[in-house]
Order: sequence, then C-alpha cells, then structure tokens
Amino acid sequence: MKSTLNIFLLASIALLFANCNNETKNEETATETTEHIMDTHSYAQPDKAVMTHLSLDLKADFAIKQISGTATYDIRVAEGADQLILDSKDLDIQKVTVDGKEVAFTLGEVKEIFGQPLSIPVSEKSKKVVITYATSPSAEALQWLNPSQTAGKVYPYLFTQGQAILTRTWIPIQDSPGIRITYDAKVAAPENLMAVMSASNPQGKNGTGVYSFKMEQPIPPYLIALAIGDLEFKSVGKRTGVYSEPSMIASCAFELSDMENMVEAAEALYGPYKWDRYDVIVLPPSFPFGGMENPRLTFATPTIIAGDKSLVALIAHELAHSWSGNLVTNATWNDFWLNEGFTVYFESRIMEALYGKSYAAMLTSLGYQGLVESVEDLDEKDTHLFLDLAGRNPDDGMTDIAYEKGAHFLMMLENTVGRQKFDAFLKAYFNDHQFQSMTTEKFVAYLKANLLEPNGVEVNIDEWIYGPGLPDNCPVVSSERFDAVSEQATAFIAGKSAATLKTEAWTTHEWLHFIKAMPYTLAIGQMEDLDKAFGFTNSGNREIQAAWYKLAIYQGYGKKIVPAIRSFLVEVGRRKFLTPLYSAMIESGMKDEAKSIYQEARPNYHSVSYNTLDDLFAKAN
Repeated sequence: MKSTLNIFLLASIALLFANCNNETKNEETATETTEHIMDTHSYAQPDKAVMTHLSLDLKADFAIKQISGTATYDIRVAEGADQLILDSKDLDIQKVTVDGKEVAFTLGEVKEIFGQPLSIPVSEKSKKVVITYATSPSAEALQWLNPSQTAGKVYPYLFTQGQAILTRTWIPIQDSPGIRITYDAKVAAPENLMAVMSASNPQGKNGTGVYSFKMEQPIPPYLIALAIGDLEFKSVGKRTGVYSEPSMIASCAFELSDMENMVEAAEALYGPYKWDRYDVIVLPPSFPFGGMENPRLTFATPTIIAGDKSLVALIAHELAHSWSGNLVTNATWNDFWLNEGFTVYFESRIMEALYGKSYAAMLTSLGYQGLVESVEDLDEKDTHLFLDLAGRNPDDGMTDIAYEKGAHFLMMLENTVGRQKFDAFLKAYFNDHQFQSMTTEKFVAYLKANLLEPNGVEVNIDEWIYGPGLPDNCPVVSSERFDAVSEQATAFIAGKSAATLKTEAWTTHEWLHFIKAMPYTLAIGQMEDLDKAFGFTNSGNREIQAAWYKLAIYQGYGKKIVPAIRSFLVEVGRRKFLTPLYSAMIESGMKDEAKSIYQEARPNYHSVSYNTLDDLFAKAN
C-alpha cells in the first residue's frame, strides 16, 4: 500500500504556547510550536482560525438527559480569514456571539460519522466566541444511567466518552487531536451528586451541586471528560486517589493501592509526571473501554476490580498515556499507533519495574497472541501501523495493530540498539515534544536523527509502519511461567483430569493462557471437568469469564451455560468482551440466543459499544 503521508500537508500557521518553568507546579505547558495539519476526521480549518482556550458553563439535567449552557472560546484568526469552523453533531445551537455581538452562524451538511460543520463569521481582530447550545438526549458521548444501572441503585449517573470524535456531540469544538487547548468549566449537577472532570477536581461533595474546574495544561479535545454521580474519594498516595460510588470505594482503593508506586516507576523511566495529580474514577459497568486516559482522572471499567490486584496492568497502561498520548499526542487518527503502541510498551516496562520480568513477559506474550489473531482476522490494509482512515470511523483503527504491533516495533528497536540507549531516546522524545501533536512522518524523522543514525543502525522502518502483517524481525517474548502452564494444558487435553493439574498460585494471566490453549474440539465431558474443578463459569474475574465463555461457545458447551453468558453480557458493557462473545454466538449456531440477549442488554451499553454491535448483527442477518 502506498504511503498516504502526502495528504497531510503542514499548514502555514502555528499556535505558540507560553514558555513556562517546567519545575513550577501547575505551569507546565508547551514551549514549542504546534503545527496544524489536515485532519480528515474534522471540519476544522485551524490554519485559518483556531481555538486556544475554552470556558464551559453547563447544567446537567438528568430528567431530560440534556447538557445545556455556553461554550466560550478564545480564538486566534489568521490574516485574511473570515470564519471559524467547529465540529458539531446533534447539537442544538441556539445563539452565537463574537466579541459580544450576536452573529448569524451556519450549520452545514450532516454526515453520518462526522456530524456537520458549524461556521461562524469572524475577522482578524476577533478574540472571543460564545456559543449557547444544548445536547441531544441521544448524544453519543453521553451515557445517562438510571439508578438501577449503578452500584448504589439510588442515584442516576452520567459520564462522557470523547475518543475518538465524540466530543463534538456534547461540545461544539474543533474536534481534532492535532489541536490543543486549555480549559476551565463550571458544571451544575443535582445537589446530592458530585461532578468531576479531566481537570483539577473536588475530593468531596459541596452540597450545592455546582463545581468549578481548571485544566491549565493544553490538551486535545477528545480528552475533555465529565462524570457526575454519587461519588466518594479515597486517597491512596500523596498525589493519587480513587473515586467511585460509596459501596465500591473500599474495594477500589485496595485494588488500586499501588498507583503511587506506578507513578514513581514511570517517572524513573521517562521523566517527571506533568499533570500534578493522577486519580482514577471507577465507573459503572456500561463504560465501553477498559480505561480512558483522561488527564488527571483516568476513567476505568469496574471489570478490573478482581479482588487480588491481578488486572492492574490496565492502570499502568492508562498512566503511561500521561506521557504517550496526553503529553505527546497522535496528530490524526491515522497516527493512532503513536499513542497506543508507545503506551503498551511503556505499560510493560512499568509492570516489569514493579512486579518483575516474568510477570511482564506474560503480559507481552498474551499481547502477541492477540496480535497474531488480529493479523489473521483483519483486512491486510488495516494491519499497517500508519492507516488510511479517510471516510471511515476512526474507531476502525482501534485494534491490536495500533497497540501490539506498535509495541513490538518499539521492542524491536530496543533489542537493536540496547535498552539503555533506547530509554534515553524515549525520555528525550517525550521531553522534546511535550504538549505537542506528532505525525508518523515527523516521528520517523526524529527516530532516524536521534537514535538510528547516531548508532549506525538501519532497520526496516517502512516494512513495519507502512507494510502489512508482522515483519520477520518481530520480537517474540518467551515466558517460562507460560511454558509450565502449557505443559498442564497439554496433559489435560491428553486425558488428565482437571483436579490433578498443577495450578497452585496461578495468576489471572496464567489462567488466561491455559484457557486459550484449549482447542474447540474438547469433549463436553472435558469442559464439564474444567468447570467443576476451577469454576470458570461463575468466576468473579471478568477476564477469565470472557475467555471461558468464548471457548465454551465455540466448543458447544455454551448452550449449557446460556444463563451465565446472558448475565455477563447484560451486566458488562466493555466492548473488548462484547464483540468476541456475540461474534462467537453468531458463528456457532447460537444466533437466536445472541439476538435475545442483545435485545435485553443494548439499553445498558454505551454508543461506542452498541454502534459496533449493531453493525455486527446487521451483517449477520
């Protein structure tokens, strides 16, 4: 496939951020030029007029499922430009003023994925734009939950999910990752609830329901996030803490008690944490992802609360985004691997520092297994690191290719030049490009100039980044602990009873490797033996349940445990689990059961999940 870098021409105007002392708390901002490039997933034309700061004054009305209020923008307009273009989708734009004077605005043609452009007349002297607006009850970024869908069952709940291009469904904005802004906000919620954002946050309810926020570091719009609910906060370190519903706060704080150690391990690798605090909010089950790296406040799925800290690698991943993704951000969604590949690699290094090489090796091995499956399942063009997603939903690029192929590319570089040199390179990369957006082309140039050429090294960069599949020099990490698990799996497949297997002290990762080693040709009796010995069907660990249910569905045992599968799919909204299980049911003679479960469960899912699943079921008909 030909490189499509030629479509990303550097624009003529640059947004300059003030020089700040990197040692001063709350004042670390960009010190270099941010270049605006063409983003096929945004209507914005930042080379002509660009936002620099956003002030929100909003009210959340749970009765009508609507956010309403004003968005005020500080803007910069280039010479000769006469309009500011924002992205919007399903928004009720009621009024627009420019420097205090009401103006006539234009909403352009609606496109299914992208919404419509909001064009506002401006001049070179224009400084401030105020938009009065309201959201739609069906806004894709907003998940309004009834009390019955929460842990406490008493109060409603709201959370947002902006990545990739959903922020435009709750804020009119230039919705491109190549644009960075600072923001502040005032949010009015019901008096008995607390609001938190990807910004400075309260640590307790104030009795009024009105909360104020500031994000002084410039961020891309997809990282603006809001949650409102019956929340409680518990500190787990000097700059780390957890938010959740009160009934979960003790278990969440226990599960995430290593967060401060994670921050320190990350800083030791690649430099100071630039966002002041690192807190996590554990959301209700309908959250569609494992985690979302909203700065200062990671949004996390409750499926990681396993009771034994066995799934906290997800927190290490979201923390790593504080460098790779939040500090240095993919300029377009075609460059998504620059966020996720770096983060998976960084996550592994954090886990190795805290829990040892053998633990990290298991994580990497599981990632490689998933990567191989993805390469086999995806269209060849979607196995490139740098993608051409023009005209497509950028969610299409959120696969194991960006995550695991990207991480394995960095592992290959580490193996080539040595860990010491590679760590120095990555630390310099994050520091040199902090609070900036990064294109694949620009990264390759930096890589050559600062790592490969100084060390006299040549590697197959084009094959890795612009080519399909896995190159021959893809690293494969071995795991002695998995080797021991494989021995037990082989013995079971050959006829040994489950109760006699040597499984003492196995971690979640070892159990996952064991389940994935089971062939779909197992006899029903063997499946029953496994379930009796290890209780997989009723496991309290969602990762283990998901892997077991997939095996059971393809093997045929799934028909015997439909109630358990139904309960799982109704209760859990994480897309990573939903798509494989519904796909397995459709492909394995359980389509009727899948449709029945989906009809019941769909109201509990976020739009990110049900949009994917709607397409899945439409193709199955």
